Amino acid sequence: MLAEVLARVVAVVGVALPLAIAIFVGLERLKRTHTEWRARLRTSAPVIVILSIVLVCNRIMRRAGPSISRDIGIHVNFYEIEGEFVLLFQRIASSEMNTYFTVAYVYGYTFLLIFPVIAYFALSNTRPFRRLLTAYSLNYAIGVVLYVLIVAYGPRNYMPELVSETMLYDNSPQFQYLTQEVNDRRNVFPSLHTSLSMTVACFAYATRDEYPSWLPVAVGLALSIVVSTMYLGIHWGIDVAAGIALALVSVAASDRLVDRWSLRDLRDAVASVRTTVDRQLDR
Repeated sequence: MLAEVLARVVAVVGVALPLAIAIFVGLERLKRTHTEWRARLRTSAPVIVILSIVLVCNRIMRRAGPSISRDIGIHVNFYEIEGEFVLLFQRIASSEMNTYFTVAYVYGYTFLLIFPVIAYFALSNTRPFRRLLTAYSLNYAIGVVLYVLIVAYGPRNYMPELVSETMLYDNSPQFQYLTQEVNDRRNVFPSLHTSLSMTVACFAYATRDEYPSWLPVAVGLALSIVVSTMYLGIHWGIDVAAGIALALVSVAASDRLVDRWSLRDLRDAVASVRTTVDRQLDR
C-alpha cells in the first residue's frame, strides 16, 4: 500500500511540477539555468550539504525521538488548554471539503515544498535559493528538537468521535502508510506542515518581483494546508500558531545567516591567521 500511495504522490506532483515550471519559471530562465547551473551549484553547495545533513538527522531523530522523549520530554495536554477550538472547522465539513483538504494536505504540501526549490534555482541570483534551503533546515532542525522536548497528541487522539467526519485517517486511511513513514503521532507541536508552508508563502512574497503570479498561488495553497491540519483532525490551533512562529523565525534567521559566513571568508580568515603566524615565527 505504501508503494501505491507513493506512486500516486509522485505521479500527481510529477504532472504539477512541469506545468508550474512552464507557467511561472519560463523558457528564458531555463536557458540561463542550463548555462549557469554548475556555478550556481558551487555557490549553493554549503547550504545543500547542511540541508541534507539536517534531513538525515531529522529522520534519525524522528525514529529515536519517542524513546528519548520518554526520559526528558514534557507531556502536554493541549485539549485542556485549547478545548474544542478545532471543531469550528467541522461546521464547513462536507465530502467535497474532505477531498479538497486531503488533496491540499498530501499532494499540495509536497508540491509546495519542491517547486520553490526549482524556481529559485532558476534565478541567476542564488541568494533566494540559499535562503530557502537555510529556512527549510531551520524549520526541520528546530521542529525535531521541539518534538523531543514536547510530547503531545493531536485532536484525533482526544476526541476521535467528534472529528471522525473529517478525520484524514478515517476518510483516507491509505495515507497513514505515508505519514507513518515520516512522523510519529506524538509529534504535533509545532505543525511542520504549517511552518514549511508559511515559509514558502513568505518567500513567495519576498520574491514577488521575480515571480508575481506565483505569490497568490503560494499563499492560497499555504493557507489551505494550514487549515487542513486542523480540519483533518491532525493538529491543534496551538500547533498551528507555533508553526507560524517557527516559519517567521526561520525566514528572518535565513536573512541574517546567508552571506554572513561564506567559505571564501573562512579561507581568507585562515590565510590571514597563517600569514600572521608565519611573520611572527620569522622574527
